[in-house]
Amino acid sequence: MVEIDFQETLFYFLGGLGIFLFGIKYMGDGLKNAAGDSLREILDKWTSNPFMGVLAGILVTILIQSSSGTTALTVGLVSAGLMTLRQAIGVIMGANVGTTVTAFIIGIDVGAYALPILFVGTALLFFFKKPILNYIGQGFFGFGALFYGLELMGGAMKPLSQLDSFSQLTLSMSDNPLLGVLVGTVMTVIIQSSTATIGILQGLFAEGAMSLDAALPVLLGDNLGTTVTAVLAAIGTSIAARRAALVHVVFNLIGAVIFLILLHPFTNLIAYFQSSLNLNAQMTIAFAHGSYNIMNTIIQLPFVGVLAWIVTKLIPGEDKVIAYKPNISPLLLEQSPSIALGQAREEVLKMGNYATEGLNEATNYLKTKDKKYGELVMQYEEAINTFDHAVTDYLVSMSGHTMSEADTKLHTVLVNAVRDIERVGDHMENVKELVDYQLANKFDLSDSALEELEVMIDLTVTTYKEALESLKTLDKTLAEDVLIKEDEIDKMERNLRKKHIKRLNEGTCTGSAGIVFVDIVSNLERIGDHSVNIAQAVLDED
Repeated sequence: MVEIDFQETLFYFLGGLGIFLFGIKYMGDGLKNAAGDSLREILDKWTSNPFMGVLAGILVTILIQSSSGTTALTVGLVSAGLMTLRQAIGVIMGANVGTTVTAFIIGIDVGAYALPILFVGTALLFFFKKPILNYIGQGFFGFGALFYGLELMGGAMKPLSQLDSFSQLTLSMSDNPLLGVLVGTVMTVIIQSSTATIGILQGLFAEGAMSLDAALPVLLGDNLGTTVTAVLAAIGTSIAARRAALVHVVFNLIGAVIFLILLHPFTNLIAYFQSSLNLNAQMTIAFAHGSYNIMNTIIQLPFVGVLAWIVTKLIPGEDKVIAYKPNISPLLLEQSPSIALGQAREEVLKMGNYATEGLNEATNYLKTKDKKYGELVMQYEEAINTFDHAVTDYLVSMSGHTMSEADTKLHTVLVNAVRDIERVGDHMENVKELVDYQLANKFDLSDSALEELEVMIDLTVTTYKEALESLKTLDKTLAEDVLIKEDEIDKMERNLRKKHIKRLNEGTCTGSAGIVFVDIVSNLERIGDHSVNIAQAVLDED
């Protein structure tokens, strides 16, 4: 009977797991930083069909070393209207394939070189000032930490093969694959990383603590357990986010059922790979992981439409979709600048309406403190910024074309309006960040302060909407009314500042609450100023 120091085994295992998880994250962060903004662009532009979505999902997951991270990016793009649910399904399938790359890296078994790799990463981080070299250093350091953690875990798991109780458990999993799936699922739910649980599985198999018959059901469970991360992330979010998370669950659940039915031939296939390719234990599990995800993707890819239909039926309802891409045509600009100008005007108004919606969501966030409203504010702000760049470039390119005098005047009005609407979006974001500050520091505004803010918000939003309407109709009466209302906003701002000082003197308001109150009032006043700029441009059209 071999004696095992369980405390030492547990400490080495937990320490190794911690270093392994840190290594995966740090390596992923380094690769992600080195790639810059290209990750979102890959998902945005490479998803014209589900097959391209799979390729995009594979590439992005390899870069960030996290299928959950790719799924989160995808959910954001679906919520923003940049990607359809059908395209997202392809990316999620690709993410499942991409996450197998780490298992293949582990299968190479370069654990003996973990410490030198750590040194290379440290040298790049500390002895070089170029950001790109620092990011590469992050990647190397994370890579080394990943293998060092595996070495520690492997050493800790080695004695398990000599435990009768553990041997009995693995025999039970061989006889009852459902038990193996359950064990794998629970492990991944606890650790929150399928990559880590696959790494543990590779270690157990390498130490002879588990047979192939027992390991493959656990592998299926690992893939099923990783969907819990997406489900937890989607709680309380948009319908699109919840549907994308559910796709991840349904896809992996269907795959697990299919391969449980085909478990015997699948086990024979992996055993054939192991013997014919002379694979080591870690690489055998890597081949099993890769084969499962690739075959599961090939089987289900033709049924993307069916998966979309299933999750839409399971999570019914209409979601708020924000279209990020303005509907402007360079071809129309060449053929008819006048019609192109009208099209640009519609997109400027759409951009302006996004700012109105964003202000409403910021108000909801201030009142309820519900995070979903804060997320919507950021989506509207991102859409406004995208519109700003695209529409401004479009209007600038229009300057070189011959236009009538009336069109030239309208062109000037629109150019000025775009700038002011973009600034309204910035102030809308500022209000959201002030509420974030309030939540982070756990203080409340007084009821009287909230009532005063509500009155000022209503007046500001009404003024801004009138400015947009005057831009839409070129109605000078409306534009003049905006100027009158903006005077009221200025007076209200001065009055609210006095009331705020009075509350401070009376001790009914804290310093932190006062900062938030005054800054929100200032941002609302600035929105009023930009409303006047839009109205003034309409008045100056003549």
